[in-house]
Amino acid sequence: MAVAAALSLPMSAAMATNGMLMEGYAAVATSMGGAAQAHDVGNAGMAQNPATLALQPDGTSRFAINVGMLQPDVESSAMGMTSKSGGDFYLMPSMGYTKRNGAWTYGIGVFAHGGMGTEYDGSSVISAMQGLPSRSELGVGNVLIPVAYQVNSDLTVAATLKFVWASLDIQMTGSVAQLAGYLAPQSNPGNLVTNLSSVSSPTTTFARIDFSDDNKFSGAAKATGFGAILGATYRVNSEVLLGASYQLRTRLSDMQTNSTGASFGVIGSALDVGKMTIIDFQMPSVLAVGGSWQVNPSWLLVADLKYIGWADSMKSFRMRYDSSISANGSVDFAIKQEWKDQTVLNLGAAWKASEQLTLRAGVSFSDNPVPDQYVHPLFPAIEKNHVMFGFGYKFTKADSFNASLAHAPKVAVTNNSDPSMPLTISHSQNNLQLGYSRTF
Repeated sequence: MAVAAALSLPMSAAMATNGMLMEGYAAVATSMGGAAQAHDVGNAGMAQNPATLALQPDGTSRFAINVGMLQPDVESSAMGMTSKSGGDFYLMPSMGYTKRNGAWTYGIGVFAHGGMGTEYDGSSVISAMQGLPSRSELGVGNVLIPVAYQVNSDLTVAATLKFVWASLDIQMTGSVAQLAGYLAPQSNPGNLVTNLSSVSSPTTTFARIDFSDDNKFSGAAKATGFGAILGATYRVNSEVLLGASYQLRTRLSDMQTNSTGASFGVIGSALDVGKMTIIDFQMPSVLAVGGSWQVNPSWLLVADLKYIGWADSMKSFRMRYDSSISANGSVDFAIKQEWKDQTVLNLGAAWKASEQLTLRAGVSFSDNPVPDQYVHPLFPAIEKNHVMFGFGYKFTKADSFNASLAHAPKVAVTNNSDPSMPLTISHSQNNLQLGYSRTF
């Protein structure tokens, strides 16, 4: 029943802000700078450091549900024109159940992993003013099965097994010359490649890649796979707890549309219909270490340091289009990314104002993993820093409500890969999280 409930939850795309990963998961962590390695963040610990689940009182069960509302503000400017992305609201629910029984803590949950998305109308500069919309919508979610074991009074070890699913929509218009720049060596060249190469004015004639189901909760190209998180906590003394986790790079199958779920070709001609495959798209490994200090009964200070392995996952974005007409063959694309590994510092504090009310605040600092010359208006994962605050309120000993607001200040970068038409992209974002938890 728990698995069925988890899988029934919709999981929309997210404009994530540590590259394609969220800056934090659920309301407690996202009100304390995203730090979650060495303090009790509730059931969201299964998505970050599952060893923290053992901080739950022995003999209890806990059910929690959380709703995230992401509000990105993205603009792209070129040729004296500025276009604003219409992808400005994404709803992301999550939930989980955990139980502690002696040395063992276990459970199940569903959480968003990350993603990104933008939408531009057909009159925008991003759509080359061709009257056709441009959009991207990547969503990655997980069903999580965590198990934690308390070895002794100081040490806890844990692991989370993840069933991962991903979906993607892309609608992209560009000049034939731009699209030709993405072509990789062709394994099965046919009429489609011949048609592209025969265009007499490649800089003023436009081509299009299109696969989209216009659904906020899924994409036309889909994949499933697995992942895992290994974690541990170690209690130095009654005030200080250390934690660490390693999230393995995902093992997703290639994302694919159905046999007629995509189209490709030169605008003005009949677009070819076929299947699009996104080859070996994976979410990155994440190494995190952290600590918490219970300064006194009222004050808790936390800090995490994360290292995200984007260089291994986002070297290039590879796609293959297979026409439904055998004579047209297939087209292989390789869009260069060359993302850099990313370091993120999370700092947070919590003040217990009363038995019922806890106030929280935090910040996170990171670098931008996307090189300026490869940043794309459909994938503007350029955010750096965040300011966060929130609160928790206990209605009873069993029932609590948590809320957080994370703000990512505006970041702007300019892609000068085409000196004749520099492209400037800006991105800021708010992330509101609301969560309810019951312990029984």
